[in-house]
Amino acid sequence: MGESQISHDETTPESVRIQVWADGPYEIRGPVTIVADDGTVIRAGEKFDLCRCGNSKAKPFCDNSHKTHEFRDSGLGPKARK
Repeated sequence: MGESQISHDETTPESVRIQVWADGPYEIRGPVTIVADDGTVIRAGEKFDLCRCGNSKAKPFCDNSHKTHEFRDSGLGPKARK
């Protein structure tokens, strides 16, 4: 079976969508609650950008450090890189 692609705005009212941006963050869209390991709610909302480069000073959120640290990753995952 081939892989399918969806548009940037294709979500249902109850769905959560995670976009992996090339050289950038994870973009989370949908009804989401981000919770710390002790159960404390960090933030709840409809859209978040989460750090993928590991350099953000606002973890788990992206602060665009990937740009100054020249983070490079296609966002396609290991299967697509073969």
